[in-house]
Amino acid sequence: MQENGSLKLFKRGPTLELRLFVLAFLALALLIVDARWSTLEPVRQGISVLLYPFQRIMLAPRDGVERVKGWIDAANEAHIEKEAIQRQRIELAQMATHAAQLAAENEQLRRLLNVPDTVTQPSIAVEVLFEPTSAFNHHLVFNKGSSAGIRPGMPVIDEGGVVGQIVRVTPFTSEAALITDDKLSVPVQILRNGLRLIAFGGGADGKMEVRYLTAGADIQPGDELVTSGIGGLFPAGLSVARVDSVQRDSATGFAMALATPLAHPERHRHFLVLQVDVDVARRYQETLNGDGEAR
Repeated sequence: MQENGSLKLFKRGPTLELRLFVLAFLALALLIVDARWSTLEPVRQGISVLLYPFQRIMLAPRDGVERVKGWIDAANEAHIEKEAIQRQRIELAQMATHAAQLAAENEQLRRLLNVPDTVTQPSIAVEVLFEPTSAFNHHLVFNKGSSAGIRPGMPVIDEGGVVGQIVRVTPFTSEAALITDDKLSVPVQILRNGLRLIAFGGGADGKMEVRYLTAGADIQPGDELVTSGIGGLFPAGLSVARVDSVQRDSATGFAMALATPLAHPERHRHFLVLQVDVDVARRYQETLNGDGEAR
């Protein structure tokens, strides 16, 4: 008859403390062996080979992020370099344009400095500040005014001839009406024969008009008009315009000529203001007006 024994539900083994002691001793032994001998080196290499694929898998997200970041940084750097090169190209183009402009202005100034050799009046060099936008007036505003000795009535010239006349002055600026302005007239004479005339501004397409001519007046296309000196404001001998055409009306007995100004204020920035004695010219005009009234 079989002896009844107790039922074993759990298998008993070494205690946890014993296991910990054995594992600690084994780890210590492995450390000592690995430190003194290279016996475990093949094991380490084998384990590293087995773990390498898992390491690469774990590092793949980091490598992907770094690679994308590198591409973005390279693209940004390339974009910044492109913008810098474009900016340098623009700056170089502006410098080249500015140098060409300065060369043109220097050439115009050299020609302008030769003008006083043919003019007896002292002059003041001025530069254009701005040009008022108006469809009815042709004016220029200069950078010097009454503090520099400029007064209303003084003529403005360039190397081509008469540009206009000062009409308004402030302490630091002055405004000139061009000879093409409809409110300005210049006493002129034909250089070929000395015939005295009056040229008026306001003609079509920037032309000047010579009015009040008799039908038989000795004027023809190509004649050069110069200042006659009458009136005292414009010195005699300054170039004004060249006659383009002459319109004669036999029915009325009068003629009119169209002339192109020889000065080019739209091309230059520097001009000369002639310091004529405007008081003498004003007294001369008043004397003429008085004689006309007395008659």
